[in-house]
Amino acid sequence: MAHSHLYAGVAGYFGRPRDEGAVGVFRRRADGGEWEHVLASLDVHAVFVHPEEPDLVLAGTADGVWRSTDRGLSFRRADFPDGGGEVWSFLAIDDAPDRMYAGISPLGVWRSEDRGASWHRLPTPEIRQRIECPITPRVMRMAQRPGRPDEIYAALEIAGTMRTVDGGETWEDLNEDLVRLADRQHLRSSIVQKESHAEGMLDGHAIAISASAPDAPIVALRMGLFRTRDGGRSWEDLEVGRYSPTTYARDIKASPHDPDTLYTALSVAADSRDGGVYRSTDAGETWERFDKVQVNGTIMSIGLHPSDPDQVCIGARYDGEVFATDDGGETWQACPLPAPVKDVYAVACG
Repeated sequence: MAHSHLYAGVAGYFGRPRDEGAVGVFRRRADGGEWEHVLASLDVHAVFVHPEEPDLVLAGTADGVWRSTDRGLSFRRADFPDGGGEVWSFLAIDDAPDRMYAGISPLGVWRSEDRGASWHRLPTPEIRQRIECPITPRVMRMAQRPGRPDEIYAALEIAGTMRTVDGGETWEDLNEDLVRLADRQHLRSSIVQKESHAEGMLDGHAIAISASAPDAPIVALRMGLFRTRDGGRSWEDLEVGRYSPTTYARDIKASPHDPDTLYTALSVAADSRDGGVYRSTDAGETWERFDKVQVNGTIMSIGLHPSDPDQVCIGARYDGEVFATDDGGETWQACPLPAPVKDVYAVACG
């Protein structure tokens, strides 16, 4: 039986462009050993282990999709046209595992019908850009509605959320109610564009759908966690601050093993030195602290093993911080990347 591995995607510094350090993809065996720098030449914002084929690992880079068929030991560039955009997210479709999606910057989506070997661009989503920002809107995460392979929700950085019901041919803007919620004093945030206090409610980082609540996607935003039950026409604040002292939500993932279980990464801000991973076992109604570590950077990513529910890893932004558990969160191991490295953006295990 092949060994499980941990993977980390590393990219440029947030706000510290002159700092030096390695970028790319690192991998190591989950049961220990040294990290290997398996893709060294590119900024990497997404790492994805195919849920039905653990030998297949995809890296979302500043130069499109790079693909490994040997558990990350080596990578080759996929058939992804030059200038196609920076890749920030991947999605594999349930019941149609050959079909995959890649979310990019500038805002767009690509689709593959051969597990990521070749890609074609879908029509550009017509999503209104409500915030003027030096960051280009990008597709940070995607989630498929269980049981409906053509219905996909996406979280967009500085552009909120969107949905398709036709496999990505057209997309619906789901942001009107998020902007309305920004009228509430505690949900106002304007870091870049001072003229609009809706910036935080449109700063989407991740989205997930639990199998037990397939019509209730939860989006992770700068201002916390928000759920829709009507296809994005309205959103409700889950008030995750009742359970966590930090509420900047950077990641949320649905367990592939338990239909009621979700994990979310909550920190102080994009540039912070604290945070925690929280788990819900009731499809997002309540949350409790899951990790047992002290991070020194914003928690950027949670990795869930496709076949082993006890294996979870987390990556924090600074200092190459990666932590992993193989006993369902009872104990944790620090697995720091070899220094110096730039910022951790993504982790995966499989």
